[in-house]
Amino acid sequence: MILSPRRTIFIPMDGLKKRSLSLSGHRTSVALEPEFWQALDAVARQRGVSLQNLIVELDSRRGERPLASACRVAALNFALGLTLSRDAPRISA
Repeated sequence: MILSPRRTIFIPMDGLKKRSLSLSGHRTSVALEPEFWQALDAVARQRGVSLQNLIVELDSRRGERPLASACRVAALNFALGLTLSRDAPRISA
């Protein structure tokens, strides 16, 4: 929803897309908007890793943040041209 002084505009968004993967030997699923999956796919391609391996890395560095949030922040960092290295500035969720 975008608020403007004149009116409220509702922009339809696609629903969440779930992907199943294995983290530390446990099956789990992550639900994200398709746009975030596209960005994460691009990050994985750019780094020459599978999406699974990228998410394993994000999982290992996310701390107390939920995995879906860590994925969204990584996608946002990528869109902003920031790297995913440990030393790079990151957007906080």
